[in-house]
Amino acid sequence: MTRAPDFISLNGPDNVGKTTHLVRLAERWDGCQPLGAVHEHDPEPWARVAGGDYARWWFETSTTVELTEMLLAGHAKRAAARQAGRTGLLDRGLPMLLAVSTATCVVKDGLTVSEALKTVTSIAGSRAGASEISILLVPSLDAERSYAIASAREGRPWTGIYPEYQRTLHAVLLHQVGHGAYTDVVDCEGRSLDDVHHDVRDHLGLTRITDGSPR
Repeated sequence: MTRAPDFISLNGPDNVGKTTHLVRLAERWDGCQPLGAVHEHDPEPWARVAGGDYARWWFETSTTVELTEMLLAGHAKRAAARQAGRTGLLDRGLPMLLAVSTATCVVKDGLTVSEALKTVTSIAGSRAGASEISILLVPSLDAERSYAIASAREGRPWTGIYPEYQRTLHAVLLHQVGHGAYTDVVDCEGRSLDDVHHDVRDHLGLTRITDGSPR
């Protein structure tokens, strides 16, 4: 990597290891700035909706426009928190935020993945922001198997509409892969945490680090 990017995002469904790999990157690279998730940078609206029946708001009463705009507003504030000259590490970048909103739209409004993604992309418009290297981690390159692996790692059954949402999210992520939404994709199936992390760093050009800076 000759010039560090403005942002690096790790993306993927629940239980794929995003947080673990972000922590490892932060520990081994002084040039980064962990920026976390979008709700940490725009807490007021998220606290307001979480104060009631959060699942009902998310899957029933919120509109796709409202959810997408909240995600994008947090994303913009998170980006603004990046310090000059540092690379912001994002827990779920722009493509993943659009995937989350798309999957929600599918289960809530009964649209196909393609229809919902078109709707969400239209809402987002051109708000791509600064340059972002987006790495997608998937439990498997097969959507149903990916869901099965992730749900098994939860340790307790997902209930209500959440299983349908998670299945849809896995399908949306792999649909995005087919359309080049991510810079790189790491298939985690049957691989150790260390092997996956090596792939992540390799994709980022960070396999060898000297004096805390990427080479």
